[in-house]
Amino acid sequence: MPSDAKILIVDDHEDTLYALESALAPLGYRLARATNGDDALKQVLRGQVGLLLLDVRMPGVSGLDVVRYMRRVEQTQHIPVILLTGFGADQELVAAAFGLGVADLVMKPIDPWALRTKVRYLYDAHERQRALEREVRALRALVKDDTTLAQPGPRPALPHPEARVPPQRDSPAATAQDRT
Repeated sequence: MPSDAKILIVDDHEDTLYALESALAPLGYRLARATNGDDALKQVLRGQVGLLLLDVRMPGVSGLDVVRYMRRVEQTQHIPVILLTGFGADQELVAAAFGLGVADLVMKPIDPWALRTKVRYLYDAHERQRALEREVRALRALVKDDTTLAQPGPRPALPHPEARVPPQRDSPAATAQDRT
């Protein structure tokens, strides 16, 4: 895997963490874990998190609180989040979760095949976006360097796009036009 970004799995139950790690291990991505919202925020703010699987209900800082904080910080606001819940999705939770821009809300018990598909898609899309952003920054730096090295003074004028050379009288194109 070319990226060093990891998938952070956050749940306050050790058995759930183990099950999620087991389900995602075949993908080959780097996995990290946290058992509460505070630890999750610390890891996210340290960087190199490409996706967050986050339990909604945890003691202390809830999953929704973690997402609220992440969305206010520029460096973390675009990290994809999959919220996990074992208590069912009531309308209030669904509205709050998708209002915060989470990628998905998944009910426990989790189907490992479906989870792997979602994780692969979201993680890879996020990594492609990060690669494009790095490329844009590099291109902007090249353009900036090029303009600072350019010679001062006026640039040569380019011909107007509507400027056309009229056909010569004795050319085949001109004689064809004269016949019409």
